[in-house]
Amino acid sequence: MTDLLGIGYSGLRAYSRAMATVGDNIANAQTPGYARRRLDLMEAVGGGNSVFYRGSVRPGGVDIRGIDRSVDAWLIADSRISSSDAERASTRLGWLEKVEGALSNDNNGISSGLTKLFTTADLLTADPSNATLRAQFLDSVDDVASGFRSASGQLSGMADGISGAATTEVDRFNTNLDALEQINIGLRKARPGSTNEASLLDERDRLIDQLSAQAGVTATFDDRGAATLRVTGSGELLVGGGTVTPIAVTTAADGRLGFSIGGAPLAMTTGSLAGLSEAANHVADQRAALDTFANDFAAQLNAAHQAGTDANGNPGAPLFTGTGAADLTAAPLTTGQVAAANASGSNGNMLAIGAMRGAGDPEARWSGHLASQAQATASARAQDAAAATRADAAAAARDSVSEVDLDREAADLLRFQQAYSAAARTIQVARETMQTLLSSI
Repeated sequence: MTDLLGIGYSGLRAYSRAMATVGDNIANAQTPGYARRRLDLMEAVGGGNSVFYRGSVRPGGVDIRGIDRSVDAWLIADSRISSSDAERASTRLGWLEKVEGALSNDNNGISSGLTKLFTTADLLTADPSNATLRAQFLDSVDDVASGFRSASGQLSGMADGISGAATTEVDRFNTNLDALEQINIGLRKARPGSTNEASLLDERDRLIDQLSAQAGVTATFDDRGAATLRVTGSGELLVGGGTVTPIAVTTAADGRLGFSIGGAPLAMTTGSLAGLSEAANHVADQRAALDTFANDFAAQLNAAHQAGTDANGNPGAPLFTGTGAADLTAAPLTTGQVAAANASGSNGNMLAIGAMRGAGDPEARWSGHLASQAQATASARAQDAAAATRADAAAAARDSVSEVDLDREAADLLRFQQAYSAAARTIQVARETMQTLLSSI
């Protein structure tokens, strides 16, 4: 009877723990980073058995080995790689779309201003002394200059925004590194197979997922599950052996980002930090290209206007002042200072300015620049869609192993409830049998 009571007790203990594990799964079905848990049960050693030999008729009940997490290391690694690539593509696309918006005519009016300038010049060829047309010509000059300043200001703001986002992201990355080291300390102290260990492993995986999404990292694990984290490719140690090495970010004068670890340069090739770095490079290139275009355009129009004479017979004055797009300004000219004439006639200079239209003219060059930006954005959008699709597929494959299926949990809960009832009945039968034997003495 002692063996029967022991068998019943072991069943009650095991199946009570199993139902608690199922309850944890159900309660955390929607918890990010939670991996389904399963209680690992084994046959207990019988009274006359050993771990090397089991008798065929001496059952010993059930023992608890510990809690297993439903995970697949390869699927987790693949999900992290694809998630990192997706974050890089998504971050880069977000800023490229903002650049496209900043350069669009809706936001700066450069395209319409250029068209208005040359159209007004054409109209002045027919009536060069018309004060209204002369005023419109000067207004169009001011509109173009204002458009360049607006575009430059928006790009400058984006550079500051990317720098701020990178600083915030690096701070979060370093915070996650510190948190991962604390999880490592906890794992080395946790009892193997315990619920506490499973919770720590869930948090460890969640932190590594976040770190991988921020930058390319490679993780290895010791026999207690503690992680050693390195930079993918270059191999610099981030977390391991009780050491945490934070990363740092700096911003150059033109807005480009530079990352370092331990004072040494660090190349970011994937993750949101890589996306921010690529976006910063693109914005810096666009700011430089905008300055070049503004300077070339101003020099071209100034030279053309200075080649003519104004209404008072004086040489034409420069139309623009400034050293770049950020400070390009229309010169404060009066309508009488519009140099419409030249040696060939009263409208000769306007004819020359109107003739600037054609292959390689400012309008065509600006349209080509916008087309290049649109193409870059479209390419980034296609890359983002492909990376997101791959990340979704990898996440789905990972979840197929780790996620909680409520239908399965309901079936397991019913099974363990019945097993618990059977174990309780075993103890009851042992008690009734013992009472019967004692009452017959």
